[in-house]
Amino acid sequence: MEGSQTSISISVILPCRNEEKTVGECIQKIRKAFENEGISGEIIVSDSSNDGSADIAKELGAIVVRHGKEGYGYAYQEGFKASKGDIIIIGDADGTYDFSEIPKLLSKSEGNDLVIGSRLKGDIKKGAMPWHHRYIGNPVLSMLLRVLFRSRVSDTQSGFRLVKRKAWEKLSLHTTGMEFASEMIIRAGMKGLRVAEVPITYYPRKIGSKSKLRSFRDGWKHLRFMMLYSPSLIFLFPGLLLLIAGLAMLFLFSNLLNPLLSSLLIILSYQVIMLSVFAKTYASVHLGQRSRLVDLMNRHLSLERGMLLGLAFLAAGSVMMIMYDIRLPSLVVLVMGLQTFFSAFFLSIIGIEER
Repeated sequence: MEGSQTSISISVILPCRNEEKTVGECIQKIRKAFENEGISGEIIVSDSSNDGSADIAKELGAIVVRHGKEGYGYAYQEGFKASKGDIIIIGDADGTYDFSEIPKLLSKSEGNDLVIGSRLKGDIKKGAMPWHHRYIGNPVLSMLLRVLFRSRVSDTQSGFRLVKRKAWEKLSLHTTGMEFASEMIIRAGMKGLRVAEVPITYYPRKIGSKSKLRSFRDGWKHLRFMMLYSPSLIFLFPGLLLLIAGLAMLFLFSNLLNPLLSSLLIILSYQVIMLSVFAKTYASVHLGQRSRLVDLMNRHLSLERGMLLGLAFLAAGSVMMIMYDIRLPSLVVLVMGLQTFFSAFFLSIIGIEER
């Protein structure tokens, strides 16, 4: 790391990988914005380039952090470590964001922890965004994030943002790729941080400047991350659907379909639902993601009660088997009893009970 600043109030971080055609222009626009607004600030270029980007940034007085790590999230993590500002502004060094619009972000900083520049509410110049990003990728990912995490952000993939240092420290971000953008918004919602948006202008990349974005790979990373943070989507809803299907097959279509198949579906659905409980518990204990279900279980379900519930299932299954000769349903109840018994131990291990 080269360069030093004192009495810094605002830090602008530019992730940079082989952007020698545009990084200089970005730095100059930031300097101009600082001058026009009377801002005391620093510019940090978080660099993993093998071209002349770092040399250009140093010549223009930016602080260059060389780390050699590929990944959007990595670049910001390293840049934040070197920053000193109470207010941090982030944006790509590829010339697609207009850093003369920094005052727009600052205008919303009072009373908010995170301010996002919305391209979808602003002006997207011709050729700046491929049609499948503008009309499919970004809207779909933003819609999913709003639905799953009750976010009100219209453009969740925008890279032009302002975040206050105290808020950044609360976020505890860990992702290293493009999903970093989604993680910031998801974690902000979990931590109860105040988020605002401002419309911004989005420009095409310079000729000869290559995008680092890989549509399907990076889109999948965002989707995968959102699913991992939403256990209900992965486990609970599919588990409930399997349970309904299994019960319907067992009681409504038992003459047409193999009862063994319906029994297996019921057992599988119960296991998937329990996986949802495990995931929600882990997210509550280790990720700080509050859950009403976990709070309810913490109040009413102890290890001992879980064990007793499992034993009750086992007893009921045994009675059904011995006294009424109901073989297949009794086996289902017996298996669910064993699942419940051992699940109680596992839930206790991952932190549902701290006694």
